[in-house]
Amino acid sequence: MTSVEEHRARIAALLAPALLVADESDDLPLLDALGRVTSAEVLSPVDLPLFRNSQMDGFAVNSADLGTIPVELPVVGDLPAGPSSPAALIRGTAIRIMTGAVVPDGADCIVPVEDVAVENTDHGGRTVTILRGRSPGEFVRNRASDLAAGDRLLPAGLTLAPRHLAAAAAAGITTIAVRKRVRIAVISTGSELVAPGETTSSGQIFDSNLVALSAAVIEAGAELVLAERSDDEPETFGDILHRATGLADLVITSGGISEGAYEVVREVLEPLGATVGHVAMQPGGPQATALVDGVPVLSFPGNPVSTQVSFVVFARPLLLAAAGTPQVTVNALPAAGDLTSIPGKRQFLRGRVTDDGVEPVSSASSHLVAGMARADLLIDIPAETTMVRAGDNVRVWLL
Repeated sequence: MTSVEEHRARIAALLAPALLVADESDDLPLLDALGRVTSAEVLSPVDLPLFRNSQMDGFAVNSADLGTIPVELPVVGDLPAGPSSPAALIRGTAIRIMTGAVVPDGADCIVPVEDVAVENTDHGGRTVTILRGRSPGEFVRNRASDLAAGDRLLPAGLTLAPRHLAAAAAAGITTIAVRKRVRIAVISTGSELVAPGETTSSGQIFDSNLVALSAAVIEAGAELVLAERSDDEPETFGDILHRATGLADLVITSGGISEGAYEVVREVLEPLGATVGHVAMQPGGPQATALVDGVPVLSFPGNPVSTQVSFVVFARPLLLAAAGTPQVTVNALPAAGDLTSIPGKRQFLRGRVTDDGVEPVSSASSHLVAGMARADLLIDIPAETTMVRAGDNVRVWLL
């Protein structure tokens, strides 16, 4: 049997040309770029802020006029936020100003409304009594104090969150260059499968693999371009596969690669030069790879846990790297209790973290999909290890 690392290397070599598409760029509108990874740094085309403006609702004054507190100044105008080219402030006067409004030349600070008293005069005017002194620059947002035009706004390799899109919008940017997503088609096989929500008859089960693989593809930063279910008829599977290779950079299938009868994936792919065999692991022993119409095909076993473990071990690291997103951590943690393993096969037990370390959440059977749902990690026991003692460190793959 092939080792896990040998099969990982085989898959990496097979997928390498297809994953190069992720080095290319798409220019997307801001909202479409949410969650995508920048392919190049983004430079600000403008100064931020664009102009000198007020940080507070209050009064624009010259700090030199505040030598004696309290001081009374005539109010000579109002400045709301919005289009404005105000005249310069005359020394010895004040202008009422709103947050975000242009600060006039001659004013070097803003006195917040909380620190003043305003009175109407007998002649229809207003005065403001400044109750607290202010220093030059207080509550004034200077032009380019956040970022100057030409400076880096966003780095390359950044996964875009709402705050990043907000910064781009504030700089007047409408599109961002992001890494292309690898296009993936998913095919789940088995005449026993029906869609969730349909009525089952004797011998039929609900198909969880199509959902599991589709969701895993999206979570790994790829684009799901096809997700279909095939029965065990070669004509049906062959038709779906042909359409999949016309749409995708990579095809992932589940089921149909064991050594029994009605193994539709094996039956169709082997004449096309597929490598079908066993990897020394549990779950996930049956594995296959192929190149169909120039498109790589990864074929995982059909038991639900085997399918999900296979994706985590063989596909997820490569897709995350192609997407430019951080790898999911692989750590070493102590075992909460003794763990036994089958000699000659690398075990991936479904587990969770406890106060004492990691422990399995179910048996090793590959059909226990509810047990997989309770797991936070995979406990990775090497093929040559038959016993892990409580307290010994064991490798874990976070899910």
